[in-house]
Amino acid sequence: MKKRSVVLAAVLLAAAVVCTVSCGKKEETAKAKLVYWTMWNEAEPQGTVIARAVEAFTKETGIEVEVNFNGREIRKTLQPALDAGETIDLFDEDIERVLNTWGNYLLPLDTYTAKAYSTTGGKPYNTVVNQTLYNLAKELGGGTVKNIPYQPSAFVTLYNKDLFSKAGITNTPKTWDEFLTACEKLKVLGVPAITVDDAYMACFFGYNMDRLVGEEATLAMVNNKDFTGPQVLEFGKIWENMAKKGYISAKAASNIWPAGQVEEMAVGKVAMYLNGTWLPNEIKAQAPDLNWGAFAWPVMSENGDGIEANNYGCQSFAINKNTKYPEEAFKLIVWLTTGEWDAQLAKESIGIPAGNDTVWPTQLAEAKVIVDNTTNRLDWAVGMENDPEINAKIKENFAKLIKGDLDAEGFAAAMAK
Repeated sequence: MKKRSVVLAAVLLAAAVVCTVSCGKKEETAKAKLVYWTMWNEAEPQGTVIARAVEAFTKETGIEVEVNFNGREIRKTLQPALDAGETIDLFDEDIERVLNTWGNYLLPLDTYTAKAYSTTGGKPYNTVVNQTLYNLAKELGGGTVKNIPYQPSAFVTLYNKDLFSKAGITNTPKTWDEFLTACEKLKVLGVPAITVDDAYMACFFGYNMDRLVGEEATLAMVNNKDFTGPQVLEFGKIWENMAKKGYISAKAASNIWPAGQVEEMAVGKVAMYLNGTWLPNEIKAQAPDLNWGAFAWPVMSENGDGIEANNYGCQSFAINKNTKYPEEAFKLIVWLTTGEWDAQLAKESIGIPAGNDTVWPTQLAEAKVIVDNTTNRLDWAVGMENDPEINAKIKENFAKLIKGDLDAEGFAAAMAK
């Protein structure tokens, strides 16, 4: 009996050793490994920061992350991959595109945003990030947060502060009369006030319409395909006059993106450009020392919106509802949108940070005031790019207007067709 007991004990001990080794291996292979598809290319500032941030995240947490740098091709490649059941734990893209295109795959995130994390200072995540953008995510998600904003942007009037100073412009214009005064001072300095590229002409027209008749009436023009209103003629008169006075660059009519921003704005040949807060990053190679400022497009009419109405948006992170690792995926999102890596992303991309306490790049310091005081979020281009035909019409006829091939009446008649 003793011999059998000894043998049995030996067998059990061996089994325990085998179990310990094998169980340890099993636990190790079961450790979370995230697959993250990103809209950035590896060589972009955002891509390089994300690569470093992910490496630091793995070192800190032990959670492995496979990053697939898709670039803008993600708009074509993500849907079939999700439909095929490919392992994708989280991905990023424009906040509205994520909701509208891949909404069926989104995991609701309210539970996760209510928790505190290592980089949130003991506070719930949803209290330490930009509240304007967090509320936008909740609104667009129908009351539920389904994607997390980051890399915010706003559509503002970017200007060369040194040229303004040389021209004696001490305050940024808030009204159209003040804007015209600034344009005249810049003309005296020998600099056209503003330029535009073909890619932004519809945005330019949309913002002017908003300031002339308001958002609702502007969107109605697009929705009804009706450009017969008096505001179109008024716009024509304003910009026919701006061109004749030399306030808008003579090159603007023929600028094919990015000619205006690279060949004019970057080198100080014009002082202003109605564009996004991404512009300083886009042309930093051509304008490394440009002294950037920003203001909201000025008030043009008592019937239009004021400087509190602006377009803003962001990219966003989303978690696939089919992920096996939702907690780990959200921890990575927190890692990228708060603390050190939020700051690095803002600094190296000259972009707006996601965190409340993260310092904004100096190039966008004045844009912060605009974002913080925006109470009415406008659609992109105030709807003028929603219809390709309308977009093309604006480009064609606005170019003719500022070139002098159409007068205000001719512009209005062409847009009414």
